[in-house]
Amino acid sequence: MTDKKLIGVDLGGTTIKFAILTPEGEIQQKWSVETNVLDEGSHIVPDIIESINHHLDIYNMKPEQFIGIGMGTPGTIDRDKGTVVGAYNLNWKTTQKIKEQIEQGTGMKFALDNDANVAALGEQWKGAGNSAKDVTFVTLGTGVGGGVIVDGKLVHGLGAGGELGHINVEPGGLACTCGNNGCLESYASATGVVRVARKMAEQFAGDSQLKQMLDDGDDISSKIVFDLAKENDVLALMVVDRVCYYLGLALANIGSMLNPTYIVIGGGVSAAGDFLLTRVDKYFKNFAFPTVKTSTKLKLAELGNEAGVIGAASLALQFAD
Repeated sequence: MTDKKLIGVDLGGTTIKFAILTPEGEIQQKWSVETNVLDEGSHIVPDIIESINHHLDIYNMKPEQFIGIGMGTPGTIDRDKGTVVGAYNLNWKTTQKIKEQIEQGTGMKFALDNDANVAALGEQWKGAGNSAKDVTFVTLGTGVGGGVIVDGKLVHGLGAGGELGHINVEPGGLACTCGNNGCLESYASATGVVRVARKMAEQFAGDSQLKQMLDDGDDISSKIVFDLAKENDVLALMVVDRVCYYLGLALANIGSMLNPTYIVIGGGVSAAGDFLLTRVDKYFKNFAFPTVKTSTKLKLAELGNEAGVIGAASLALQFAD
């Protein structure tokens, strides 16, 4: 492998994370800047270019010492053209010609993909996926995202491949932001856990701190629900069980379709750790095809916030000689 480096960029609504990595995926330098979404997000790409060039100066490095730059971004991606549209948390309503601008501004080759997809690549390459060729990654954050890797390659379909959050787990169930009802995202995201808690509290008459908090109008979070469940709060345990039921059902369907080596669970809700994993795994094994039960393994993500920059950097390996 060449001794040239990679640059990974993880573009988020509040922060842009950067890293310089070896071709083997080891982070050597990392930094971040605030995402400036003002003026229809027109400052974002110039800020990325400026920050990369500034850090190359600091480290006394030149563009020819790099294989290229890879980036993960929200929105709808055209990978060939290197454009993004519809990244509303970035204020990008119109098509952004990112590849063209960044290649011109840095003198390096550039590739991009969806942020959930690059996090999947990161976990597959250097995290819980152990470099297996078949890995599915599901991220439980504000929404539910995912990335599907089959035979070492991301599945894109016609653009919406890997929208795992919109697997239907409850026909006619809770309304989803996508316009459908009963999507996994409505139940297993951080906001979904809270929605499930509110709905279940309406019919719950027993003794529960979670019930009391909801009745009092207190703000709750998915973390509070899981923390109370760990303390054996009856309602919180019921909520967690319901969430894990839906997640286990969805992952069993994914497993029966793809039979990956690993299904990796990441995102903020996964911070509940084995308390979440063991319950999801129980339902996964209830619903999955017999061969899948014994061959596909559920795991917790390992890279945390670094999955995005590591996976993004791997996109640039396509430019390696």
